[in-house]
Amino acid sequence: MTRPKIGIVDDEASMRDALVALLSENHFDPVPMAGIADYQDNIDQTALDLVLIDLQLKGESGLTLAMDIRRAGDVPIVMLTGRGDETDKIVGLEVGADDYVLKPFNPRELVARIRAVLRRTGKPVAALSTTPDQDRITFGRLVVDQKQRILMDDQDDEISLTNAEYRLLDYFLSRPNEVIPRVDLLAELGSDLTKYVDRTVDVLILRLRRKIEKNPSKPEHLQTRRGQGYIFVTDTQRSTN
Repeated sequence: MTRPKIGIVDDEASMRDALVALLSENHFDPVPMAGIADYQDNIDQTALDLVLIDLQLKGESGLTLAMDIRRAGDVPIVMLTGRGDETDKIVGLEVGADDYVLKPFNPRELVARIRAVLRRTGKPVAALSTTPDQDRITFGRLVVDQKQRILMDDQDDEISLTNAEYRLLDYFLSRPNEVIPRVDLLAELGSDLTKYVDRTVDVLILRLRRKIEKNPSKPEHLQTRRGQGYIFVTDTQRSTN
């Protein structure tokens, strides 16, 4: 399958290099560009499947480029920015961006969002690389690829997880069908939780359930044992009592 061509418009050379490496590793064909002039020079020679645009280009606006791209055609656009201003996000989406990702971003999340936008817009999607069965753990309709550190559904589509969510899931899968006290989860994820309180574990559990359970309010896999902790049931035929 031909690798989707992803344009990268960012004036920071280090960010362009990092994005080129990330996209290449995930079976995309990156086309790095430093600004609007580079984009205009390349667009007549290269048919892009999607464009990543930094909102704050040096001396020019990523929004201007996004508007120009949208006026010219229907190439999907994902905006990248370090700003947290909600107004910028709204403006970016209104001018035609298909998604909006804040820097610093989780690499797996960015890749998953790019794939999602390509699927929604009918563009080719980079195939996930295959790995031996011993690197995969299946539960219900989902599969964890431990080599690539990703979660996939039964159609081999990636389900986006944050780093903390993936670490939590991976830890549960290393101790399947075993009641794990909250204190053990805090110890495992401690480095990620220094700025949070104890209840963060519960928040992560809720977020993970929304992504892996058919009915998060009645979880089959990630269950609570009141007064004891949590248990990850890999075989849903087991008793949930």
